[in-house]
Amino acid sequence: MNRKLQFVNLFGVVALAALCVVQWRQNRQLNLGLNDLEKTRQAQEQKLAEQDKAMRGLTDDLARFKEQFTSAKGELTETKEKLNVAERTLGQVSAERDQLQINLTNWMNAVTERDAKLKEANERIAEVVGRLNESVAKFNELVTNHNDVIARYNELAQKKPAAATK
Repeated sequence: MNRKLQFVNLFGVVALAALCVVQWRQNRQLNLGLNDLEKTRQAQEQKLAEQDKAMRGLTDDLARFKEQFTSAKGELTETKEKLNVAERTLGQVSAERDQLQINLTNWMNAVTERDAKLKEANERIAEVVGRLNESVAKFNELVTNHNDVIARYNELAQKKPAAATK
């Protein structure tokens, strides 16, 4: 019985050793799997941290983009208003320019007409001056003739009383 107990005991120790080896292998496999899972978890955690960081950056970028978009939209509205004012002003200036061109054309025609009338008036004045000079020359000749007649009359009048007294 002792021997049987030793065999049973030996068999139990061998079975226990085999069970320990099996358990050790299983634990080792589980431990290696756990290590792999831990590495995967750390990698996933790092990726998650990077994604969170990227997401925060994108969120900040989105906030800046919204701010820039709002600013650009305001500037666009302001620019549209300025463009509308500029277009209205351009229309007014174009109309004024057209009116000024019409006025300038009318003025140039009036100046041309005035110049023609001045030329005609100058010709008439030159003609009248010529006739006036002729009249003045005739008048001066008449005055000279008149003075000669008066001088002769005075001579005759002076001679006549002297002849009447003799």
